[in-house]
Amino acid sequence: MPPEWAPHQATWLSWPHNQETWPDELEQVERTMAEVVRLLSTSEAVYINVNDAAHEQHVRRLLDRAGVNGPVRFFHIPTDDAWIRDHGAIFITHPRQRLLAATVWGFNSWGEKYPPWDRDAQVARRMAAALGVPAFNGGMILEGGAIDTNGAGTLLTTEQCLLNPNRNPHLSREAIEQRLRDFLGIHQVLWLGRGLEGDDTDGHIDDLTRFVAEDVVVTVVEQDPQDPNYEVLQENLERLQAFRLLDGRPLQIVALPMPAPLMIAGERVPATYANFYIANRLVLMPAYGDAQDETARQLLQRCFPDRPVVPVDCRAIIRGLGALHCLTQQVPAV
Repeated sequence: MPPEWAPHQATWLSWPHNQETWPDELEQVERTMAEVVRLLSTSEAVYINVNDAAHEQHVRRLLDRAGVNGPVRFFHIPTDDAWIRDHGAIFITHPRQRLLAATVWGFNSWGEKYPPWDRDAQVARRMAAALGVPAFNGGMILEGGAIDTNGAGTLLTTEQCLLNPNRNPHLSREAIEQRLRDFLGIHQVLWLGRGLEGDDTDGHIDDLTRFVAEDVVVTVVEQDPQDPNYEVLQENLERLQAFRLLDGRPLQIVALPMPAPLMIAGERVPATYANFYIANRLVLMPAYGDAQDETARQLLQRCFPDRPVVPVDCRAIIRGLGALHCLTQQVPAV
């Protein structure tokens, strides 16, 4: 599994359409996603899953209004929701033979939380078929947002998610690690503990800690000791400081701030700057109209000196409890 910063042939999206996910925000979410497509299509091709021909025409109109003029390709792959990072294929490459393949994992809507998910559960295999690439069945429940890799054999995840009994209760930690080795080319799994308050995914790593280079991670840190995230993120930070890579190197750690608690309909949502997406020529960072937005952007910009870090207002999108990384899936170049 290549790192996200390796070259892409495309970024793949499942277009948002679920009114239950965004009861009052869907129109704004679609406008924001059209802007995301405009930005991404300056960097690489954008593939978009839509439900049918009428849905495609609707999305085309939105993209035209947003001024999208880069390469966009539509696929009639129906979905229940938009979180392609979790229901989509996880692509792998064979660098020496320049081959692309898809790994297909079980999807049960984050522990059977949001029925129905039968269409989402078919998306990964249909993506592989659409590209005409081999598909390998990983044989367990796994969402793409639950893992992050440095492309050199090391993978980050959380115990709260991958060891949760609502995912793979029949598999031990060792069995899960073995499947990650077998299907993603992983040699080392680094386990963090728990995720953010309000995170319905049970602690996805892409809200917490991300590789930005082979030995460099960014990780979110809460400064307010009274905040429910404070101790959780401190514990994760301590684990990161103790980890060593396969060759014995420690991780270089860049601390990202947390935005102020964001409440929607009386509940806290998992707003975080770690849910950024690395495209070929830019990085899209979620922004929340918060005083820390610019600080986070500057910190990420130092991590990606050759790619402008572009803030995208995610105050509508986060109502669905995810952000930009959750809504994207890279297709590696070979």
